[in-house]
Amino acid sequence: MSLLTLAGVSKRFDDVTAVDRVSFAVDRGEVVGFLGPNGAGKSTTMRLITQYYEPDAGTITWDGVPLAEAGRAAKRRIGYLPENNPLYVEMLVSEYLAFIADLRQLAGPARTAALDAAVAATGIDGVYYRPIGELSKGFRQRVGLAQAIVHRPDLLVLDEPTEGLDPNQRVEIRRLIGELGQARTVLLSTHVLSEVQHTCTRLLIISQGKIVADGPVERLMREAEGAVEIAVEATGSGIAEALRELPGVRQVVPAAAGADGRVALTVSAERGTDLRPEIFALATGRGWTLYELHQQPGSLEDLFRQLTSAPGSPE
Repeated sequence: MSLLTLAGVSKRFDDVTAVDRVSFAVDRGEVVGFLGPNGAGKSTTMRLITQYYEPDAGTITWDGVPLAEAGRAAKRRIGYLPENNPLYVEMLVSEYLAFIADLRQLAGPARTAALDAAVAATGIDGVYYRPIGELSKGFRQRVGLAQAIVHRPDLLVLDEPTEGLDPNQRVEIRRLIGELGQARTVLLSTHVLSEVQHTCTRLLIISQGKIVADGPVERLMREAEGAVEIAVEATGSGIAEALRELPGVRQVVPAAAGADGRVALTVSAERGTDLRPEIFALATGRGWTLYELHQQPGSLEDLFRQLTSAPGSPE
């Protein structure tokens, strides 16, 4: 039995369908990356899981029990760090975590042990008695993570936990999330693909409110290796327009400006398509001079872009 199951879940806001018949299950011990463009439905899905919203259709099941029936019992086993990480900046870190412990109804020796464990796990002992308003963004995120795990939840839901951090802070928070995932199930929303590759064991991709990919990161990476980008640099007329007409071409994007009137482009093609012979034949037929025709191996970025760049989807 999965810890969390969504079956045909939809959520609408007026005429906008934010989540459209989403179905997936999360098992115990998984660290699941949840990816999608802005406005794809990631945050709405997480708010449905954490009971901030009620679904308009479909069912969410928590440990075999419908979430609507589990109610507070489910909330006690879920930790949540929202994207905006709401904190009381006038409080000391110690005061804020004590307040969260009160809300979580922690008392006695179990409360002390839980607070000590959360502080140690997130590495905030050095700022424990400082005002939150004086902390760096990185330490504020650590405090947000501490409040999310202080009650020792079975499921940790993290919405863009590294947003706004500098590269060094991202690495630290990513390492911390990896360590937290060793003891609990984690659902991690992010648009930073490197975080998924380094932190998660499984990947969900959502686009326009629908799940468009679901599987182990290693398998999706193997699929991404079939995606291709071809670097083209040439001189001649109508190069970009002609390349867009080739079968299998998804996108033609201008690259850095070429020298001496050269046109530099990146051609994105469907997975499993090698367009180099067709491009060479096209250049020969139209009298172009080719300076570069190089196919680059696909990446998770390529797969993400292809799955989420359908007509009408957000860029």
